[in-house]
Amino acid sequence: MLRKKIRGVLVIVFIAVICYSGYRIWDIQASYKQEEAMHSAVLEYKPRQDDIANQNVIDLKAEYPDAVGWLTVPNTRIDYPFVQSKDNGYYLRRNINGSYAVAGTLFLDYRCSQEFTSQNIIIYGHHMKNGSMFGTMKSFNDKAFFETNRQGTVYLPDKTLALEFFAYLVINPNTEKEIYNVVLSDTYHDYVRKNARHYRDTALKEGDRIVTLSTCAYEFENARMVLLAKVV
Repeated sequence: MLRKKIRGVLVIVFIAVICYSGYRIWDIQASYKQEEAMHSAVLEYKPRQDDIANQNVIDLKAEYPDAVGWLTVPNTRIDYPFVQSKDNGYYLRRNINGSYAVAGTLFLDYRCSQEFTSQNIIIYGHHMKNGSMFGTMKSFNDKAFFETNRQGTVYLPDKTLALEFFAYLVINPNTEKEIYNVVLSDTYHDYVRKNARHYRDTALKEGDRIVTLSTCAYEFENARMVLLAKVV
């Protein structure tokens, strides 16, 4: 009798585990489909031609007031609008129209200028396992990829900015805070040179603006991968 009860409990537990696992798989796939649908919806605002690129961003902002601009990194899936809120938490789990979304939205640090006049302009995004959002930023961990993919573009309502990538790092933001300061410290450039996994000298000088792309890494607890670019 006792054995029957034990077997019955084990069967129930097994079924529960199977059901939960199935739900998690469904939930993950649903989140991917949700992100794909939202991305498809905003692609009509993607800047495509130099003469109308900035108008596309103006139209994007008219539809989505928190939108700041559009970020494109060739040879990756990073080709998205980005937003800004009053804090760095709002868009972690919301899409560009404010609805709940596991993938969130790329967002500009609330401390940074939307005109990209800050010394360090930080854009965050989730590292989605299907490669969406900042999921393909890990490609820069490969030295050959880093060497051959050097440029990106930011489209704003009134201008287009070229980005020149010069460093890729994997850091712990709790102990390595240099990267996340909006105002660059006197030791910033030395820190980057010493700690970058990949680095190229871009003749950085006082007054240069840096764009920092940041997402999660899974190499150690709380790890972050960051891709640094100079605005040229």
